[in-house]
Amino acid sequence: MLKGSPMKRVVLIGLLPSVVDLSAFPGLTPEKLGASLAREEQSLRDLGFDARWCLTDLGETAEAVLRATLDEKPCDVVLIGAGVRASAAHFLLFEKLVNVVHERAPQAKICFNTRPDDTREAVLRWIEAPASAT
Repeated sequence: MLKGSPMKRVVLIGLLPSVVDLSAFPGLTPEKLGASLAREEQSLRDLGFDARWCLTDLGETAEAVLRATLDEKPCDVVLIGAGVRASAAHFLLFEKLVNVVHERAPQAKICFNTRPDDTREAVLRWIEAPASAT
């Protein structure tokens, strides 16, 4: 990355581990899920991205939390996690969050992971890692 050039910003949207129904994932705990999300975020930071999770509840404040995150500064890529999108129970939440992204970050590429540990790959499908990353 050239000195003085802004870091590419990546916003990762997911559910707070404490609100995820983990019954279909034996052995997975909110703590393990949180650690996995932190590893994925750090993986993107290690590539030189300004990456951070925007973790929401199941809808009570989710739209407001996402709006506040997207309004902080422009972003280049927004990832909407499988935890939000893959459950039929979260369909309306997913739809609302997509519309918030469309409203607040229309210039951003949108991507999706399929599980907590392929977030990096999903982002890299739409944006190159900064040149200085090793």
